[in-house]
Amino acid sequence: MTTFTAVVPTASASRYLQQLCKHWAHKFPVEFTTQHGEIELPLGRCALDAGPDALTVSVKPGEAFGLDRIRAVVEDHLKRFAFRETLEFRWTLAA
Repeated sequence: MTTFTAVVPTASASRYLQQLCKHWAHKFPVEFTTQHGEIELPLGRCALDAGPDALTVSVKPGEAFGLDRIRAVVEDHLKRFAFRETLEFRWTLAA
């Protein structure tokens, strides 16, 4: 399966990573620290890595779901948590 990655500039990467992981932890298998998180969604897998000035988001869709759907769901949730700033997602094919 194809994995896509977006490096999202933000000074609040760790906070958004933790918020998203905590938000979904009551529904889906989630593992996270302040710097790395992994979420097993029905749509596929999402991995997050927090740096000092960016949040790296990687998504890998499940077999029954399309890439656009998992990207849209993850983006929408992160943008809601970051209502004080505008997050920009530029997705690229992971090497």
